[in-house]
Order: sequence, then structure tokens, then C-alpha cells
Amino acid sequence: MSQTLRARAEIDLAAVRANVRALRARAPRAALMAVVKSDGYGHGAVPCARAAVQAGATWLGTATPHEALALRAAGLQERILCWLWTPGGPWREGVEADLDLGVSALWALEEARAAAREAGRAARVHLKADTGLGRNGCQPADWAELVAAARAAEAEGTVKVAGLWSHFACADEPGHPSIAAQLDVFGDMLTYAEKAGIEPEVRHMANSPATLTLPESHFDLVRTGIAMYGISPSPELGTPEELGLWPAMTLAASVALVKRVPAGHGVSYGHHYVTAQETTLGLIPLGYADGVPRHASDRGPVLVGGERRRIAGRVAMDQFVVDLGGEKVQEGADALLFGPGRRGEPTAEDWAEAAGTIAYEIVTRIGTRVPRVYLNVDPDE
Repeated sequence: MSQTLRARAEIDLAAVRANVRALRARAPRAALMAVVKSDGYGHGAVPCARAAVQAGATWLGTATPHEALALRAAGLQERILCWLWTPGGPWREGVEADLDLGVSALWALEEARAAAREAGRAARVHLKADTGLGRNGCQPADWAELVAAARAAEAEGTVKVAGLWSHFACADEPGHPSIAAQLDVFGDMLTYAEKAGIEPEVRHMANSPATLTLPESHFDLVRTGIAMYGISPSPELGTPEELGLWPAMTLAASVALVKRVPAGHGVSYGHHYVTAQETTLGLIPLGYADGVPRHASDRGPVLVGGERRRIAGRVAMDQFVVDLGGEKVQEGADALLFGPGRRGEPTAEDWAEAAGTIAYEIVTRIGTRVPRVYLNVDPDE
């Protein structure tokens, strides 16, 4: 006898493939990097990477080297860039696994050089320029020193500078003055590095919103993250449908309990919700341990019994309650928290609004005890 799952995150790999193709069409002269950091934004790094590659992605991107090494261990042979390094990280393993290494400072270049000597092969690095985001990357004032050190490392054969790159701060805010300013700074830093003798294979700056809206930022490679999973980078850019994207994740649970309660009955911790009349409550077996935001208490939307409801009271660690009113819903019925929205269910954007956050966080935070169920798996992936 098969068991019904308590909860599940359905991942439509056909949607991932369609989204990658749509993004490639937005940047037809650039290669596409599928960013699969944080376990593919919660969707599953390896299945989504394979789907993206099948749809034409030629690069993969991760934040940490361990994420990149896991892709290699799964048999993915595409170019993989990883950029969030710390001193003492697995540099040698990265070089031996033929990873592309993000370098933002002299210390990182030195660790890459040392790893290359140990591995007996050149380290392939991408020098990152901080053009105004103020996070990772080399400041313009320090760029000449980093470029000179990289050229020296190339001369000794320990390093090959494969890329020059940067990242936008406000590409999801159309018209923000920092966008043009960052492009200008990046142009200057590119020119300096190339005049100094750096011959990068790829120059790249565009994230998902820039891929969708800023063709002048596409250069040789675009790095698409959230849009690959069918989520709009921001409401200001449009809905997924308006952008030609299809949300890949549907989060569902099986209703665990249905019961009648009298008027004046408190619901969940703190009794922030009290029934106004005799009503029916439905228990949904998902909570903040699964990634349901506690900030969405009393606000999070759920489709149950064909009707949209809102969470009644606080989200607990493992469960929350919806007030079903007079509706008759059976235990085992589906409760849809979010999905593409084509069946009337809420979307990740709806949940982001309810929780006061962004849709990126909604999908990425879904925990590991929620099984991923893959739909439309291609046997060739």
C-alpha cells in the first residue's frame, strides 16, 4: 500500500527547461549560467542543473565550493563557477575538480596559486570587481594590485584568468541610478585589466533582472538564478506570466485533521485568533520547521477545498490551522500553499507579501523534511 505524503514540494522540470529557453532568448548572444546555489533555490540543485543544461545552459553557478563539488560528484561536467570562498577553503579540491574560482582579493588569489602548485595544474579564476554593491569583489582602488598579481600568476603558469565579473545592487529596480553607474565602473575596470594583458574568456555582470531588462549588461555570459525557477525577480519587473516564466515549485500538504469547534474558541499559540462563531478548522501539517514563515501568521494564504483561506492564528513549528467556515473538507485533501497560480492557488509572491519578504526567500527556505517530487523528468537528463 502506497503512503500519502504529509507534504511535498512538486518541482516541474519542464518549467525549468522552458524558463531557461525563455531566458536564453532574452540574451541570444551570451552564454547562460544556471545558478543552482542553495540546493537550486530550494528546488534541488542536481535535477535542476541537469534540466537547465538540457535546455541550453553551458555554465552552472554556486555560492560555495562544496555546492560546486557536489555537482561534480553527481556527474555534471559543465563549467561551474563558485564564488563564496573563505580562507582555508577546499581550493586544491576545486582546482582538481576543474572548477572556476571566484577571486575578490589578493589572499584568495594566493590560495588559488598555492592550490595550483599542489595540484600540478593551473587554477582557473574569475576576478570579481566591486562596482558598487559593497559585498564581495575588489574595490576599484585595489584593482590594479589584484590585476598585476593575477598577471604574474599567469606568467608563472599557476593561474588562468578565465573571467572578469561583477554584480548589480539594484537591477531589480528599473531606472535606479546605480545601474548605469555600476556599468560605467565595470567598463573602466574591464578596460584596465585588458590593457594590462588580461584576456578573459568571459565577462559577466547580468543577474536575472538584468538578463530580463538590461541587454547592455549581457556581455559574454548571463547568470540566471531566481528567474530560472519561474519567479519574478521583483514585482516592479512584472509577474512571472508577464515575463514569460513558469513557476516550477508547488508546495502542498495533506489536511491532517478536520473538526468542529464552538464560537469563542482560541486557535494555536497565544490565541491570536478566536473563532467568531461555530466553525470548522483544518489542520495543515507544515510549520516553520518546514520553512513556512512564522511572520505569515494570520496572513498566509492557502487553497483548501477549492477556496482560498488564510492561516488562523500562529504558525507553529510543525503545523498551522485554517478556518474552513462551513465547508466540508475531508482529511487527506490537498492544501496548496503556493504554486504557479493557474488553479487558483496562491503564488510565492503572495506568500512574500504576507510575510513581508521576497519570493526568493519563500522558495529557498522550504526545508529538507519536505520531500521534493519531480515532475516531467526527462530520461536523458
